[in-house]
Amino acid sequence: MIVTSLERIQGSDRDVAWGRGQSRRFLLARDRMGFSFSDTTIERGATVALQYRQHLEACYILEGAGKLTDQQTGERYDLRPGVFFALNKHDHHSVEATEGLRMVCVFSPPLEGDERHNLNDGASSY
Repeated sequence: MIVTSLERIQGSDRDVAWGRGQSRRFLLARDRMGFSFSDTTIERGATVALQYRQHLEACYILEGAGKLTDQQTGERYDLRPGVFFALNKHDHHSVEATEGLRMVCVFSPPLEGDERHNLNDGASSY
């Protein structure tokens, strides 16, 4: 059984500044659950273009507001508490945080723990 808390993760090696926010990683590959689970924030005013070439990701918004844009189609979606989205096709997308966003995120395969975005290459990826 794995039991932890946000307070225990903050300031540890599982508390990763990913470029425009924090990723607090409750579960990683080394925990052998088959997926990773993170409490992730995006700073207010940040817009990030992302694409996960090695991972699938699902997110559930807990706090804040913003926009999710499908970079292939241009379709935009409102992000607010209670909204869920899954990037099931290695989707090239961007997230704009009009307010600071806080969400829980699940990755498959799981993150190793030290992944960070390179936000300078146009479509950051893990």
